[in-house]
Amino acid sequence: MATNIHPTAIVEPGAQLGVDCEIMAYAVVTKFCALGDRVIVHPFAVVGGDPQYLKFDRATATGVRIGAGTVIREQVTINRSANEGKFTTVGENCFLMAASHVAHDCEVGHDVVFANAALLAGHVSVGDHTFLGGGAAVHQFCRLGEGVMVAGHAAITRDVPHFTMVAERDDVIGFNGVGLKRRGFSRAVIAELKVAFHDVYFTPGNIRDVAIALQVGGKFSSAEARRFLEFFAGGKRGIARARRAGLPAED
Repeated sequence: MATNIHPTAIVEPGAQLGVDCEIMAYAVVTKFCALGDRVIVHPFAVVGGDPQYLKFDRATATGVRIGAGTVIREQVTINRSANEGKFTTVGENCFLMAASHVAHDCEVGHDVVFANAALLAGHVSVGDHTFLGGGAAVHQFCRLGEGVMVAGHAAITRDVPHFTMVAERDDVIGFNGVGLKRRGFSRAVIAELKVAFHDVYFTPGNIRDVAIALQVGGKFSSAEARRFLEFFAGGKRGIARARRAGLPAED
């Protein structure tokens, strides 16, 4: 079908829409936006609004980029970047449910799902195939890795490594093996990732040091396990820990 813009929707001059997009009633797509093919924007969503930053100069040239096939439901807000020449980005085939929010300078990967009222503060990165439960909130500058499962109403203030599940306040509650099986990961890769997860989270000591030592040690051969371990070396915030008896709460 051809791109369809409802008569009550506002698509500002300068906005770039791919083919077969649909902008529904009372939605707003500002001139700062570039939408890929087949993007659907539901009623009352606002894509490309100014960042919620008191010192922001509205003349600053910034924008929002939305990947092909992404669905933006009712009352979702996606703010443009706060930095000259930069973009807030949402990848392909994402599903942002009603009243969720993507703040300025976030980078959301592909095939990501936000349940209702999931909230990202500024400068958050979200890996591919990650799911945020309803009402989950993520602090600025946090990283959510690939294939992460965030429980509803969780409060995330630390980085969450690839392929893990997190709940409550930064509590890593397990390895997301079910998600990996659904994506078709081999049994061998899943088994190795389970061992890597166990070694990192059940070895006493500084979690970053433990992960780096395992990476250097060459125990793991799969690209996925190495990527899991590499995650711990980056970021500006602490790493979410498993709140287990006998495990120190170090970063």
